[in-house]
Amino acid sequence: MIYDSTSLKNKYSKYSNINQKISIEVSKERLVRVKRGLYTDNIKVDAPIIANVCYEPSYISFEYALYHYGLIPEHVSVYTSACFNKKNNKTYVTKEVTFEYRSVPNEVFPYGITYEKNESGLRYKIASKEKALCDILYSKYPVRSIKELKVLLFEDLRIDEDEFYKLDFNFIIEIAPLYRSNTINTLSRYIREGKKNGNIN
Repeated sequence: MIYDSTSLKNKYSKYSNINQKISIEVSKERLVRVKRGLYTDNIKVDAPIIANVCYEPSYISFEYALYHYGLIPEHVSVYTSACFNKKNNKTYVTKEVTFEYRSVPNEVFPYGITYEKNESGLRYKIASKEKALCDILYSKYPVRSIKELKVLLFEDLRIDEDEFYKLDFNFIIEIAPLYRSNTINTLSRYIREGKKNGNIN
């Protein structure tokens, strides 16, 4: 369960020194302090929800989302999320889980967000496959040729090619201009040329 300062004070209201009680619970690892005013008693189950509320507004994206969907083979333990209007990346580290935040353009932020449920049945926001791919390409080094793009996709990021060609390419073409990114524009061009040549549906 996730707690803020108020809910914890209610939980431990019978104790004369509530702050001391909270410190004891944290020291005994029965309670995890994610940041000031944000705690959980089950970090592994609550992690997706915490990723959304720790730094708002945000949604899970980048490497974690690609791993979640099976687009990349490596296990990703860091909960990577997208936010906007932030000048610097932000990271929160606990003993078991790390939460990382990177900015995407304001204009594209609201698109391609879906909802899934954690083990407790609580909903959290996560990028669609297509949005997560665009977000991560936006965060990488710029490429301007299709040859460079394919190296980035299938060698550097190790995107599963079979899964890649199952993506909703029309959605990617639609949101590509909002990134104002050479890399995303190259991806859009790759898709358009593939459609024209019959290599992409």
